[in-house]
Amino acid sequence: MATGPRYKVAFRRRREGRTDYYVRRKLLTAGEVRAVVRRSGRNISVQFEEFGITGDKVVASTISMELSKYGWNKAYSNIPAAYLTGYLAGKKALNAGIKYAVLDIGMQIPKQGGVLFAVVKGMCDAGLEVPHSEDAVPNDERIKGAHIDKSFADAVATMKEKMEVE
Repeated sequence: MATGPRYKVAFRRRREGRTDYYVRRKLLTAGEVRAVVRRSGRNISVQFEEFGITGDKVVASTISMELSKYGWNKAYSNIPAAYLTGYLAGKKALNAGIKYAVLDIGMQIPKQGGVLFAVVKGMCDAGLEVPHSEDAVPNDERIKGAHIDKSFADAVATMKEKMEVE
């Protein structure tokens, strides 16, 4: 490791590859509510956060495991589950008074037509305004789950109706 008076050690979260501080600064100085989307091996979580001097304040949040309350009995990390999680998060954000949010995917690698953009499509279908490119969003067959199994299309439609009622 280099030493000397001109050497500066990077922040710990940057060294670990967990935070890109340049992108974070741009998102925070925009002054908009951030839609923070994170994906793990089993779940997808969405949080709407506002910047504060003492720390970020979570206004609304959801996780894909909440879909089980509405009767979802399939995996929680695939594209249809991501779409429904985004839809539920969008409904919660609208109830909290949020109408516009900026997407924050952190250090995750965005893939065109992937899970992260399925969440964005769900938030937009719920009525939330999130700037994105239409080319990045997965097509309707993938959102309905036709590429996985035929039963997914009915399950996605049923879940969306149940969320509309609440």
